Amino acid sequence: MFKYFNKKTVLSVITFLSLLLVVQVVYAISSEPGSQGDPLVTMSYVDQRMEQMQFYIDEKVAGAERNITASTFEVIEVKAGQTLIAGKGTELIIRGGKATAITSALGGLSDITAARDIQSGETVPANHLIIVPRDDGRGIKATTDLFIMIKGVFSIEN
Repeated sequence: MFKYFNKKTVLSVITFLSLLLVVQVVYAISSEPGSQGDPLVTMSYVDQRMEQMQFYIDEKVAGAERNITASTFEVIEVKAGQTLIAGKGTELIIRGGKATAITSALGGLSDITAARDIQSGETVPANHLIIVPRDDGRGIKATTDLFIMIKGVFSIEN
C-alpha cells in the first residue's frame, strides 16, 4: 500500500496529524470547564451552579414570604403617650382608643374613608382607613391606649 507514496510524504502526513492532535489536546486543556470552548463540564462545575440556583431560589422564596407578610394587617397595641411613625404606603385603622395626627410640611394623613386629609393635631377617627403617603415622619400620637390594625413599615417611639 505504501509503495505508491514515498517515505517523505508519509512522514509529513504523520507529523501533520500528530501536530493537529497535540494542538487539540492543548486547546482542550486550556479551555475553562463549561465554557464555549469546552462544552463538557465537571461535577464541581455542576455542583457550583446548583448552589447558585439554590441561593437564587431561596432568596426569591424569602422575598415572596416578606411580600405576603407585608400585605396583611397585624394588630398592635400602642400605649398612651407613645408615637407611631409610619413609612410611605403604610395603612392603618384605629380599632380602639384615641390618637392625634402627626403630619409634615408636605401634608397630612390620607383618610380614605372620609375622603379628606387629616392635619396635625386633629383626632384620627376610629375605623377609618388611613394611608401615609410619604416617608417623612408622619404618624399618630396616642392620647389613650390604642389598638391598631396596621399594614406596612412603622416604628413606635416613647
